[in-house]
Amino acid sequence: MRPLMFAALAAAGLALSACETAPKVSALNEPTYEQAQNNAFNTANYNAVSELMKRFPVAPAVSSNNFNTGADAPFIVATLVNIDQLEQSSTLGRLISEQVASRMSQLGYGVLELKVRNGVYMKRNEGELLLTREIKEVASTHNAQAVIVGTYAESSTMVYVNLKVVNPSTSVILAAYDYALPLDKQIHSLIRKR
Repeated sequence: MRPLMFAALAAAGLALSACETAPKVSALNEPTYEQAQNNAFNTANYNAVSELMKRFPVAPAVSSNNFNTGADAPFIVATLVNIDQLEQSSTLGRLISEQVASRMSQLGYGVLELKVRNGVYMKRNEGELLLTREIKEVASTHNAQAVIVGTYAESSTMVYVNLKVVNPSTSVILAAYDYALPLDKQIHSLIRKR
């Protein structure tokens, strides 16, 4: 009986050691640091900013409305909003606006960080929403040359994003760029997350 017990214990030990060395299923699906570094989401947003700014005209130093529109004047980046509910955004809208501001700064443009400024309309859980009636006042207060605004719209397979550079004194669109993101699990979680 002793050899039979020994064999059973040995078999159990082998089974347990096999469980310890088998990779966990969830670990197989996790992205690597290299994949995170080369994330297509970041690249799409950065490329969109580069394309948007290629379309932005060089402006005179001061407009007729006393807005500083020279190359050294800063930009304001508003939170991207849901095109069907213009007073609502999501993690996706806030993240894209953060990446737009980052890319603008990397390209050498001045960008005001509104989250450290007082007196800017901040709606809880939405970010720096700038409605039409507020653009002129905020831009004037902060001496901005332009405001970057945007929307996103969700379809069954894509999220369509629109970015615009708007003259704050006239509300005239100075440049625009449209692009699409795949509605994959990552993007879907950013739209739904609250």
